[in-house]
Amino acid sequence: MNNILVTGSTGQLGRDVVKELSKRGYSTLSPNRSELNLCSEDSIKNYILNSNCEAIIHCAAYTAVDKAEYEKDLCIKINATATKYIAKCAKKLDIPMIYISTDYVFDGTKDGKYTENDETNPINIYGESKLIGEKYVQEIVEKYYIVRTSWVFNIKGKNFIETMLSLSKTNNQLSIVNDQIGSPTYTRDLARLLVDMLETNKYGLYHATNEGYCSWYEFANTIFKLADINIDIKAINSNEYVSRAKRPLNSKLSKNKLIEHGFTPLPLWQDALKDYLIRRKDY
Repeated sequence: MNNILVTGSTGQLGRDVVKELSKRGYSTLSPNRSELNLCSEDSIKNYILNSNCEAIIHCAAYTAVDKAEYEKDLCIKINATATKYIAKCAKKLDIPMIYISTDYVFDGTKDGKYTENDETNPINIYGESKLIGEKYVQEIVEKYYIVRTSWVFNIKGKNFIETMLSLSKTNNQLSIVNDQIGSPTYTRDLARLLVDMLETNKYGLYHATNEGYCSWYEFANTIFKLADINIDIKAINSNEYVSRAKRPLNSKLSKNKLIEHGFTPLPLWQDALKDYLIRRKDY
């Protein structure tokens, strides 16, 4: 297997996936939006079926969670319908496909960690669109990996860390939500795992995040501590923070299945954050 198609190669995860593939000697196909238009079935089929690709890592997605609430059709077209067409191409070519999904397929009401077998019940349009995409992949593709992740961050990307660091320059106090719990996930670490998966035939649905859990408030506190920034942070509840889309309060994902199938767990999120803050200085 050599020629790997990566959708969304300029996005947070896609960029690191291309880097990891190249590091391991794979050649990659990284189409831009005009070459592979996710809103066009013809564009998707024409590109993929003529690409000679031997695997697909589908990272491209509509990820504006709040905006999706009033752009439902576009969100579903990109996250679900386009995924269906890509899955059909993977099926026709008889090649493996990795689809990136989200913790937002759950409603967040469970007490413990969510396993891959737990009932899904998205509470926002984004989560709904990604769940529909999951179902298309499971129905159409035989050689599939569906990987649910959460709270991703990448160097040079638009993410929570950069938002916090930017806000700290113009604010003396910040109010951060303290009742949503999940796992920050470094795309550099996740990309390594995705390529590891592609080098096996251990197909299926997996949860993959950096190890450990925290609230957004705890995440922000750790960012400022490691970055040596002195700022006052106030903990608030989700109902005090106005947003268009509802978020699950519990986004703890169990990674036991990863370990059972012989995959190396991702590092602790705190260690991932340290690495991120060191590397971003070089950009």
